[in-house]
Amino acid sequence: MKTSDFDSKKAQKIMKELQSLKQWVRDYKKAVTLCEDLEVLYDYFKDGDLLVVNNTSVIPARLHGRKESGGVVEVMLERIMEDNQALVQIRSGRSPKIGTKIYLDSYEVECIDRQGSFFILQFNEPPLNIFNKIGHVPLPPYIKRPDEDLDKDRYGTVYEDKNLQNSVAAPTAGLHFDKELLKAIKGLGVKIVSVNLSVGAGTFQPVKVEDIKDHDIHSEYLEVSPEVIDLVEETKSKGGRVFTVGTTATRALETAYIDTSIKGYRGYTKLFIYPGYSFKAVDMLITNFHLPQSSLLMLVSAFIGYENMKDIYKTAVDEKYRFLSYGDAMLLKNHEI
Repeated sequence: MKTSDFDSKKAQKIMKELQSLKQWVRDYKKAVTLCEDLEVLYDYFKDGDLLVVNNTSVIPARLHGRKESGGVVEVMLERIMEDNQALVQIRSGRSPKIGTKIYLDSYEVECIDRQGSFFILQFNEPPLNIFNKIGHVPLPPYIKRPDEDLDKDRYGTVYEDKNLQNSVAAPTAGLHFDKELLKAIKGLGVKIVSVNLSVGAGTFQPVKVEDIKDHDIHSEYLEVSPEVIDLVEETKSKGGRVFTVGTTATRALETAYIDTSIKGYRGYTKLFIYPGYSFKAVDMLITNFHLPQSSLLMLVSAFIGYENMKDIYKTAVDEKYRFLSYGDAMLLKNHEI
């Protein structure tokens, strides 16, 4: 298939109209009602089902600073590395050279290497400590405003594990859940389990090649325990369904089923799910509305079928559902609506 098959100029126009924080906040409860109606979502679960969530926690991954020349820089974390190093994106008037000193508040770091469009910075102490002290909430690039105090609470799930602070973007389908809803779902006899996938900035990158099969998808680190696989198998053997909250939990679980001779998975994945892929574990998917030409939209298309995807997104555009991180969600059944 071609990347242009997943484009929509009208959807892009709608999304540009919905980038104001006031719009997101004012319509938040209405948005949830439109797509989930929390109680309606609750009605779709039954005793014996399994709900899989991604319990990652978001790092305040955006830093502002200056180069030794005085030029302003913005540093966006991709991932923490060993030896007090970090792989980052840097926005500045001119790309820093190897050896350049960068001043982030009272901290001095050095650019020691470059990997494609990424830079490696050397810190004098664990980078995570510095990001937590002076970092900003890494709102997605399509939200054209600075982060605010509201985002510190809003841009994270109620089931995040603070000990697994390893993502630079939130698994945003999970933002629709609160503790009361999870308690109600659990009360139906639904088991809730966690996987962990470190969401990288690559999740926002559009597919740019003409043929989607030629796309070099971003890698992400994940962990799926053998116990989770046991629960998936038990659920299916008893006629239950496996629900995932978001594309990240889906990518994690499906990665763990690539090699069934090994139970569970720990490591990086480059699994690219697009039409033609056969899902091994996931039966039901709760996900937000995604960017045109994104790998996430292609995953949705693989899950429910390309024509069904087009129908759903046409409805979303016509009804002005809210796209992306602070937007609406939908519940999908594998290859059906």
